[in-house]
Parts: sequence; C-alpha cells; structure tokens
Amino acid sequence: MSTARPVRIAVDIGGTFTDLQILDARHGRVVAWKTPTTPADPSEGLLTGVREAASRFGFALAEVGLLLHGTTIATNAVLERKLAQGVLLTTAGFEDVLEITRHVRRDIYGLAPDPFPCLIERDRRFGVPERLRADGSVETPLGDLAPLLDRLREVSPEAVAIGLLHAYANPAHERALREAVAAALPGVPISLSSEISPEIREYERLSTTVLNALLMPVVQRYLDKLESRLGEGGFAPRIFLVQSNGGMCSLRRAAEQPARLLLSGPSGGALAAERISQRLARPNLVAVDMGGTSFDVSVVQDHRIGLVTQGEVGGLPVRLPMVEMRTIGAGGGSIAAVDAAGRLTAGPRSAGARPGPVCYGRGGVEPTVTDANAVLGRFDPDFFLGGAMALDLGAARAAMEARIGGPLSLGTEEAAEGVLRVTNAQLAAAVRLSLFEKGLDPRAFSLLSFGGAGGLHATEVADELGITEVIFPREPGTLSAYGILFSDLAQDIARSRLYAADESQGAALAEAVDSLRAEATARLEADDVPAAQRAVEIAADLRYRGQAFELLVPWPEAPALAPLVARFHAAHRARFSYAAEGERVEIVTLRATAIGRLDKPAEVVPESPDAATKPGTRRIWQAGAATDWPVWRREALRVGDVLHGPAIIEEAFATHVIARHWQASLDPEGAIVARRMA
Repeated sequence: MSTARPVRIAVDIGGTFTDLQILDARHGRVVAWKTPTTPADPSEGLLTGVREAASRFGFALAEVGLLLHGTTIATNAVLERKLAQGVLLTTAGFEDVLEITRHVRRDIYGLAPDPFPCLIERDRRFGVPERLRADGSVETPLGDLAPLLDRLREVSPEAVAIGLLHAYANPAHERALREAVAAALPGVPISLSSEISPEIREYERLSTTVLNALLMPVVQRYLDKLESRLGEGGFAPRIFLVQSNGGMCSLRRAAEQPARLLLSGPSGGALAAERISQRLARPNLVAVDMGGTSFDVSVVQDHRIGLVTQGEVGGLPVRLPMVEMRTIGAGGGSIAAVDAAGRLTAGPRSAGARPGPVCYGRGGVEPTVTDANAVLGRFDPDFFLGGAMALDLGAARAAMEARIGGPLSLGTEEAAEGVLRVTNAQLAAAVRLSLFEKGLDPRAFSLLSFGGAGGLHATEVADELGITEVIFPREPGTLSAYGILFSDLAQDIARSRLYAADESQGAALAEAVDSLRAEATARLEADDVPAAQRAVEIAADLRYRGQAFELLVPWPEAPALAPLVARFHAAHRARFSYAAEGERVEIVTLRATAIGRLDKPAEVVPESPDAATKPGTRRIWQAGAATDWPVWRREALRVGDVLHGPAIIEEAFATHVIARHWQASLDPEGAIVARRMA
C-alpha cells in the first residue's frame, strides 16, 4: 500500500456472485460490491466488478495497489472433474495404491457401494525402479529410466504426478526423476509429493500429489487470463491468492501448488469470523456462510478458528492444512423438488449463476430456496441487490405451484414454506454436527450469519438449535471478501518423522525445529516480506503410541516438550472425553507456518443516522396466513434502536428475517445483534 496506490480490493468468486470488499487507506472506509459470476471465464466477472466498484465509489483503477483473490476455480474443477489428463509415477509395485485406497466403505450396508474416485487410470500409472526405506536410506537406487521416458513420450500427458515411497523422508529420487521427465517432456507441469505433501501415509500423499498435478494446467490457464487483463485502464495491482489455510500466497506459488487453493473462497469467511469474534468480544461463534450454492459452517473457539491437516474434496483426500469447515449443498440457488417417493427435497443440486433461480428471469424453470423466500414476500422485488436486479415474482410463483405445490397438493405459499422448513432443518443439522463432534453445546455459542442468503434463515435455524443470539455483521453478503481483505501471507511447511515426545529426543527435535524456522524465514525473504513483518509459528501432530490418527497441537514454546505434551493431553480429553496420560506420546509430523503480515489500514465504522426513521411494511406469508411485517433499511438504524420480530431488515446485498420472539439492535461496531426473548 502506498499514497499513490492506496486502494486494496478483496475478491471472492462464488458460484453465483463475485463479491468485492474495497478498503481505501485515504479515509479507512470499507465498502462492498457484488456482481454476477461469469463461469466461462471468472476473471471477466472479476474485472467487471472492479470497474463497477471504481465507478460507484470514486477511485481510479491505477490507484489499486493490492488485489487479494479467493477463488473456487480449483474446487469446481475437482467437483466437475474438469481436470488435465495426467500420469502417475510411483515406486514399482505400488501403482495401485491410488485405487486400493484405505478399504473404507462410506455406506457400510450398501450392496453396491460407489467406489472411491480414482483420477488416473491403471494404464497411466507407471512403476519406477527404485526403493527408499522409511528412514530415507536407499534400498534400491534409481534404475534405468529410458524405457519409462519412452512410455511417457507415447502417452503425451498434460501433467505428471511423482509420488515415490517414503519420499517425505528423502526427496532425492523424486527430484532426480523430475529432472529426467522435464528433459523428456519440456513444458509439462510436474508435481512432487515431497514438495506438496511431504507427510506419511502413502495413499493420502499420492491423492494430494495427483490432485495438485491435474490442477496445475487448469489454474495456470486461469492465472494467464487474469494476468492478461492487467494493465487495462492502469489496473496493475500486486495479486495474492487465498489458500485453504486462510493465508495468502503469490501467483507463482499458486501455479506450482494449486491444491492449496481448494478451500480458497470459504476460508475467507472463517477469517472474517475470527476477526469479528475479537472486535465484538464474542470468543465462541458458529459462523455460517450461506451463498447461492453451499452452506459452510466453521467454529470459532476462544477467538480462534480451527485448522485440520487433512480434508476431502469431491470424495478425494487432500493432506494439506486447511480451515476446519463443514459444507453442504444448501444455498439460495439450491433446487427444490419432489422425489419419486413423494418427499420434498432442497439441494444439493443448484441453479448456479446461469440460469439461477426462476425469479432472476434468466431462463430458470426449477424453483429454488430463493424462489421460496420470494413467494413468501421476504424480498422487495424492486430492491434486490440494491435495485440492480428486478425479480420476477410471477415466474417464481408459477414454478413453485407447478413443481412443488401441484405434486404435493399444497397451495403455492404452503409449498414455499415447506421448502424453507426442509432447508432450515438441513442447515441446523450441519451446525449441530459441527458442534457435537467436538463435544460442544450450541447454547454456549452465538450464531454469526453471513452470505447473501444467510440472514433469511438465521434466527429460525437458531431456534432449532437452542442458540439465543444471532449476529448479522456489516456487509454480510460479501463477508468472505471482508475476511480476505485483512488476511496475511502464509506458507505451510511439514516434515514427517517419528519422535518419542520425551527428553531423549530433545536434541534431535531442537535441530529439526531450527531447520523448520530457517526454511520458513527463507520463504518469507523470497516473498520480499520485511523482517519486522515476519512471524513463524510451530505446531506438531501428536498421538499416543499405537494410535492411527493424530491431533494438531500448537507449539509456541518449541522445542520445550513439557507444555506440548500437556496441551496434547488436554486436546485429546476435549475431543474424545479421555486422556491416557500414562501412555507414551509420539510426534509424527513437525509443522511451521511462515507468516508475512500485510499492512492493516485502520477501518472506519460508518456513523449511524441522527434522526429516527419509521419502517415500511410488507405483506409476508407465515404459518398459513399473510400479515403485515415492519421492514427496516439497515442504513437507517441507529445504535440502541430495538426492533421486535417478526420483522425484515434490508440492505443492498442481504435481507434478514427477525423471527417472532426475537428482538434486534445495532451494535456500536455496526453489527446487528438479535436475541431471543424469554
């Protein structure tokens, strides 16, 4: 950021809309903008949104110094299987690990269970003559590669994944193999397991490496399009992309390791929840992000979001650090239908950005959750997206009647209410599971609601959960972009080695931690992060001897062992209700996070109006009858004003329903806080 380029923009490209948050350091004001996503080329919608925001908020494209970008390009490519054609090179005899997986059955009672997905067919998985032992020593040196290289030339892959046995302990064979393949196939992207996921467990490591390799051409094409658009109108900011761990990375890192982008967009919402938790002094929050396609749940405990070392995308394990999150296919664009058994369903199919819900008037014919809200009167058809899009309520009613009401012998409004009841039950179940699996009581948490569709359901979902406080932050429709706006650079480094967590390994652990710190510092130097803005955080994966899983435990006192082991016992007790303090503890993987702190210009909270205003009214259908509800504009609310439900609060990119028996008021930080009345 500089006086010549004082504008910072965060962009979150979702399935339906592209969200922007803009911070101008000259006055500290944060503003939001929203524009439809362009699925064929997301960079087109991004640049369109930036131009619209520049015109609306009065800044020049040449004044944008930093563009922080969250994207679903990698996630969508995996879910839709629009990936490159690749090959896998692995240790001879282990070519089938990718297909054997873990012998886990998701549906244990299914007579014909769906097989785990395998992204590379058997005839494109090649064995390499070599073998390393678990300690990294060489059992069989790298053999003659000429026949293998000839096969590769015949296949002409678009990407190459290299995952050799125990390469996490010694990457020498993988690096030598890369040099040979690069010489034989110039220009073809190559992914090494020792670089993307240098950790034990060969199946998960191979799966991550293959995903990374097959995503490299996809993400590189997108980055090329994005970079080709830079320079138009003087728009030439420095660009960073959001990773699954919530941190930023450079374009170069994103092109080399695109698998780290798989939770790029949703992680921004979790970062925003962490920031709001601190600003509002709410240590425990359940953050729910309901957009057009999905519903994402993340948990903030003691002002911190959780991280996991392994996730799953499209049925495929990804062994990389990522924000802990549960996602279900339930958004505003989720399609409502009556199945063959006569049951009403909502999602996971989505109408997406094109054609979108029926009421958008873009050719959609299947009713969605958004259409149900429109039919019930919860939207002002002339103020949707701040008036940028007029809604076709007649088309929404016709679709609801034909597709839902008719088959179920219900009136149009009754059918729409049924869609919302089914949807709210699904949302509550996702929140309940996210808390119960950690042994947490929903009543000890506040619900933070955001996303374009979240406010329409939040208080009703809270009623189902027994949660008595719901928070609607400023600009909730673009809150993921807000979290991205204040994030930092972050790179994860992992090294898997088994250590006994006792003083006999003290010297070896100290040496390993020093090595991790040195590598993390070198990466920050390579990204031109000033020394005063660098930080390195150490953590470790621990388990009791004989366990098949680990817990990630922060280790700020590294290499002192006693606090690490004590913290592990406490974490194990919190997660599994017991701690075997007499058992031997093992360290499986050491981790370092290299953090580059980005400047955080002061944020100015908009002032509330001086004069009181009266609400309007709108006819809303609920519980089988239509009544007049007060309708408030958010920008007209003053700090201390109290609104009693049922009521509607509208703003440019979101609508909030304050259910019966709830009351809401504006917090000095600009958030609307709704509480259930006794």
